Amino acid sequence: MCGRYSVTITVKDKNNKASRIARLLEKLKMDSYYNAAPSQLLPVVTGDEPEKAQLFSWGLLPHWAKDNNYRNKAVNARAETLLDKPSFRELINRRRCLVPADGFYEWRKTAGGKIPYRFLLKSEELFTFAGLWDEWTDTETGEAQQTFTIITTEANELVKPTHNRMPVILTPEKEEAWLDVTKSNNLLQELLQPFPAEEMKSYVDSPLVYSIANSTPAVLAQVPEQGSLF
Repeated sequence: MCGRYSVTITVKDKNNKASRIARLLEKLKMDSYYNAAPSQLLPVVTGDEPEKAQLFSWGLLPHWAKDNNYRNKAVNARAETLLDKPSFRELINRRRCLVPADGFYEWRKTAGGKIPYRFLLKSEELFTFAGLWDEWTDTETGEAQQTFTIITTEANELVKPTHNRMPVILTPEKEEAWLDVTKSNNLLQELLQPFPAEEMKSYVDSPLVYSIANSTPAVLAQVPEQGSLF
């Protein structure tokens, strides 16, 4: 699964003229999210409006839910069963989105407890997760609420020792195809594959990541592998 991630814009991203996502986030004038968690408003790029980033709430609230207290808000959606579940099957044909990030966190079980790991690209540049979004409208007030979920797939060889699932990471070339709702479902399943492990890296992350109240650059700090902090 993916229950925590980060999205920041570095100097490298700003200087990368080819980074479409970095440009969109700069236009949004967003804050950095060092410890993004479910229910927070976070940046996404939808297929309906691919030239701007917007803030949606993480945790899918289906448009058919009776109220916004719906208990089963989906933080993640499994790539392998998207077409089996009516709520996701409907969205995959009309409401896909990109979720910008620069890393994600998973916890590895050890004899001494759970240890947080951060996973990112070797280039340390921004990337995007494949996502789905929906809009729920309050029938009493008419107020609309936009929410999203992140699609996950089986873990690659880098992530597997820590968790058996990982978010679907899209290359810039695949982002356009993912947002194109005219693409066949067969092609979509080809997009929703584990990202190559050789293009990623990981490290033991600061224990500050445990609490979502911590959202500063210190959350990203690397801890020595042999450190006894738990």
